[in-house]
Amino acid sequence: MEYKDYYKILGVEKSASQAEIKKAYRALAKKYHPDKTKGDKAAEEKFKDVSEAYEVLGEEQKRKQYEELGSNWRHFQQQGSPYQGRPVGGGGTYYEGDMGDMFGGGSGFSDFFEQFFGGGFSQQGGGFRSGRRAPKGQDYEAEMLITMQEAYSGTSRLLTVNGQQLRITTKPGVADGQVLKIKGKGGPAMGGGTAGDLYIRVQVQPLPGFERQGDDLHTRLNLDMYTAILGGEEHVNTLTGKLKLKIPAGSQNGKTLRLRGKGMPVYGKADQHGDLYVKIEVQLPVHLTEEERGLMERLKELHQRKTASV
Repeated sequence: MEYKDYYKILGVEKSASQAEIKKAYRALAKKYHPDKTKGDKAAEEKFKDVSEAYEVLGEEQKRKQYEELGSNWRHFQQQGSPYQGRPVGGGGTYYEGDMGDMFGGGSGFSDFFEQFFGGGFSQQGGGFRSGRRAPKGQDYEAEMLITMQEAYSGTSRLLTVNGQQLRITTKPGVADGQVLKIKGKGGPAMGGGTAGDLYIRVQVQPLPGFERQGDDLHTRLNLDMYTAILGGEEHVNTLTGKLKLKIPAGSQNGKTLRLRGKGMPVYGKADQHGDLYVKIEVQLPVHLTEEERGLMERLKELHQRKTASV
């Protein structure tokens, strides 16, 4: 089992103040948070390591005990439980208290944390005996299918899990493939342990005419040649209805126009939205009348004269 260097994990020196440790933790937790990394397993592991490091270094008493453990960790590991009436570190210090309270006893931490800091402890015969924490219940997984419109506005579903009906609610802006964690709604635990968790993977059905990229939406607008040349206004579909879009004169085929704030809501920040990008696709006229063809020929001649005179 590898020794966990919590200072290295948080990227701080051993002399760092509590404020510096807190600042480093917040920056890393924000960077690797599952809501942001969305399924990145490496980032999830990093988030766990960062959380575990802050669990210890974020409180002065826990930090002190961790530093006292120091280079003696292998000795403690070989002996089994680290606190069976033995001194912590070389100073002959004994801890006389509730070790579970001191180190939080958080499930999901590494083997290093669990062996040296986790579990309940009881005092017997002047020493301490390690008490194994009851195993956690099994985690469950389920899928939830919603439309893009529901992803935009937020929605809810009734799911039956292990014979129990649960109403699962999504916030506006939930992404396809995003996993929601419902704590304690997984399998029951034996021996009074903590129930498992329920993980809901959201599947968002594609909406014809729209493509989502992050919080932005992309769509296409078929535009007649005359409006593309002369400019004007056209109606474009959004997830909240039709909007008038101003078309600049001389818009080329493939030109993209942006409607600010008309994309998807930013997850967890319903007052912020991405943008809607509208790609113009110019449609050439077909089945011209003789009069239209004659006018086209006249425009062609005028354009050629203009080009030749330049």
